[in-house]
Amino acid sequence: MNDAVKGETSDSTANALARIRFVLVHTSHPGNIGSAARAIRTMGMTRLALVAPHAFPHPEAYALAAGADAVLDAAVISADLPAAIADCRLVLGATARRRGVTFEELSPRDAAQRMLAAASVGNEVAVLFGNERVGLENDEIKHCHAAITIPSDPTYSSLNLSQAVQVIAYELRVAHLAGSTVPATLGRVDPPASALEMEGFFEHLAQTLDEIEFHKGRSPHTILQRLRRFFLRAEPDRRELRVLRGILADATRMARLARRDG
Repeated sequence: MNDAVKGETSDSTANALARIRFVLVHTSHPGNIGSAARAIRTMGMTRLALVAPHAFPHPEAYALAAGADAVLDAAVISADLPAAIADCRLVLGATARRRGVTFEELSPRDAAQRMLAAASVGNEVAVLFGNERVGLENDEIKHCHAAITIPSDPTYSSLNLSQAVQVIAYELRVAHLAGSTVPATLGRVDPPASALEMEGFFEHLAQTLDEIEFHKGRSPHTILQRLRRFFLRAEPDRRELRVLRGILADATRMARLARRDG
């Protein structure tokens, strides 16, 4: 690899770190927010987002930030998770909980590579951490493309929130220092759709399945969860979503015509 390519890779990974945000969802204890801010700052990152924190701003958060006050000052507070990740094109969730629906699980090291690769080509990236007591809920993890599972001792796997943040931040730092990533959108013309665009599609999909009476009286929850996993794994771009939504619109129109003529 020549010096020009090395320099380009270093610049792209440095810029990539600035596109990665750590999202704490419904954090109960303000001290954990401060400790998380300290954890990411020591690894060269500053983006912190808070979804409906129980208490913030709070003196305890600043005390445990140990000087990472700028991270707390710049933290973005959102009322709900969709608002916090609306512009993101890759969303990963740190969780140790098994789900009923098959869900891709990544090690912290693999997750760091994937996040850095996505961010290095200009995509906004989020990594989610749930409430201290229950972690990420099903309604929160459903927004993620994949889960991050820290390989802790199964007989004592309880990590403090800020410890989990530190592990992921460290792996991102290591990947950044290595300076070698494979662009996440290699071979693609357009980037993946944003989280906001995907949520709009999922709402449209759910409405269409109801319109065409696909569920036949059965609970739609499982099939919708499986379809979410399928489309998030596929990572469609905006133009592909427009095609899919056009198909849904036609299916709805035909179903209404059939009911009217019947």
